[in-house]
Amino acid sequence: MTRRTALGWVALASCGKKAPYMNALAERYVRLILAIGKHQPKYVDAYYGPAEWQPTATKPLRELSTEVSALITDIQQLTGVDPLRFQYLLTQAQSALAMANILGGEKLDFDREATALYAAKPPVVLRSDLESARDLVDKALPGGGELSERIEKFDARFAVPAAKVDKTFRAAIAEARSLTKKRITSLAANESFDVEYVKDKVWSAYNWYKGNSRSVIQVNIDLPINVDRIIHLACHEGYPGHHVYNGLLEAKLVRERGWMEFSVYPLYSPQSLIAEGTADFGASLVMPEHERLAFKRNVLFKEAGLDPKSAEEQQAISKLRAGVKHAAIQAARDYLDGRMNAEQTVAYLQRYALNTKGMAERRVKFFDAERSYIINYSYGEDLVAAWVKKTAGNDASAQWKAFEELLSTPRVPANLL
Repeated sequence: MTRRTALGWVALASCGKKAPYMNALAERYVRLILAIGKHQPKYVDAYYGPAEWQPTATKPLRELSTEVSALITDIQQLTGVDPLRFQYLLTQAQSALAMANILGGEKLDFDREATALYAAKPPVVLRSDLESARDLVDKALPGGGELSERIEKFDARFAVPAAKVDKTFRAAIAEARSLTKKRITSLAANESFDVEYVKDKVWSAYNWYKGNSRSVIQVNIDLPINVDRIIHLACHEGYPGHHVYNGLLEAKLVRERGWMEFSVYPLYSPQSLIAEGTADFGASLVMPEHERLAFKRNVLFKEAGLDPKSAEEQQAISKLRAGVKHAAIQAARDYLDGRMNAEQTVAYLQRYALNTKGMAERRVKFFDAERSYIINYSYGEDLVAAWVKKTAGNDASAQWKAFEELLSTPRVPANLL
């Protein structure tokens, strides 16, 4: 059997004697995600499927929970289908049920919410480990006084002047793009993006995927951005991060295979752990440490009007600061579960995440707006890094092959364990 979609004709395969059609279930899933999005505008991060699947009216959340539960039951009856596709659709649907219930008033603590929405149990973060990592930075960072004060002064030294942010960012993204295309040759020839600069956002940057291999990348400039952050955002939002991930899913799964469940991206779902984890890991994969240092020294520091001789010092401190990357997870956990107020959380982030005060304050706003979403970054990166190493070892070419496979196939967090 066949069905006509906005992207052309796709096959409908029978999946077991009494089981429903897989593609019919995928359509139900997409329609339900869009319907839940009527209650939470940020829930649908991207959609490029048929316009007629968009809901014309808002359904009650209780009714949506009942429909998602029925969808889950029908998915569980499937047999003889691609196991990765099956697990993806089931896991995403289970997350959608949790989202509908949360929007309907269900209260969950940080760990239970993260597990329900992202299908991943947040890691335990020990203060003793953070203290040890913090001490390494404290000993390495020059100057006297409190570490938080020295962090502020250090980051200010490497801030890119506002007038030079665009030129520096475009140089970083051009390099990341060039390096990525040498490794991932299946990117669409027409892939493109636009860059916009915004203020008053809770995030540092955002990729709005528009479909047809096109993105809008927004960079938040309400706080100073240092060179390391510029290059990380270029890789994370662009190459080989979100822009590449979304483009490959559209090309490989929606257009080539007709798997319409990938035409919608629910933000608060397990897909985000894969998306954020691969984007963070990809930033180190595309530009290993020694190459990153050379690029910063020879290109970015000059574009930003900074002293290239200080690039090595900045990179050494940045590497040490990575030891506290999970501190934000614990800060969010304690804040959202009521063990710390906003002021205490800012102080915690300054001490243990080694954030400037401005960055710490913005992170608290992020926790308020996005809650347990924070786990998808550093924890997602850990899971992706471990999976790539287990799959490909230490060979760079093999790692890129595994990474591309992860970006272009149905995956959920359980597949990385």
